Amino acid sequence: MSPPFLVALEPTLGTLARLFASEGAAQEVAILTYSTPEIIESHYDNWNGGTTYYNLVLHAPLNLYPQIEAHKGKIEAAILKKFEVIANKTPNDLLGGVIISPAVVEDPQWREKAAAWLSGSKVSNQGRVRSDNVAPLSVDGLIFRSQPEIHLYRAFKSIGVSFAPLPVFIRGGAEYKRIEPDFVVIQAGRVMVVEVDGDTVHQETPADAHDRTTMLLHEGVHFERIKASECDTSEKAKKSAERLLAVFKKLQQTK
Repeated sequence: MSPPFLVALEPTLGTLARLFASEGAAQEVAILTYSTPEIIESHYDNWNGGTTYYNLVLHAPLNLYPQIEAHKGKIEAAILKKFEVIANKTPNDLLGGVIISPAVVEDPQWREKAAAWLSGSKVSNQGRVRSDNVAPLSVDGLIFRSQPEIHLYRAFKSIGVSFAPLPVFIRGGAEYKRIEPDFVVIQAGRVMVVEVDGDTVHQETPADAHDRTTMLLHEGVHFERIKASECDTSEKAKKSAERLLAVFKKLQQTK
């Protein structure tokens, strides 16, 4: 009988992702969700009548790998530990290791893109370095943490509002703070921060959210929080964007 991870790898990875999501482990969920998996035989041992050991190789997208590289060993160990609980049920076929590696992608234009990066034309201040809340998705050269954010990005773009997706704000001084709001929208001299809540990459209590956003709240920035379910399709995202602009108009009337 073949082990489950050989004949049903996708359901096994899906179960792992759900288990990590229940713990709020965004890095592990992102790696399992967006990497291309591969099972390879690593070695054979005569122990117990003959045991074959395998490695799970997770080929991570190039925009995701740098965000988790510093914690790669810890993530690999965490995935293997949970994998052993649900999948290592056949004593003669065992998963012995998890390896996260950057995916090798064929790109005929890589030299031109590298030259553009060296010239500074592709430099971005988007929030790509917070390893505890990775941004694994990419659209139009910009990075996002969830599909609902991408839908909302496209909705904002379609209605012609000025906005910044996943920017970085820093306050220096004695109490250093850093915040990476999902969106900052600017219109008629007013600034609004929009946070998309309710998926596996946005797991914080209202108190934590308030503490994190205080630096902008005290500067008079208006905050709006919407559920991921309110923009999980293009149609819903457009309605949400229009509703947020209506809020802007009300703010302008009270200015």
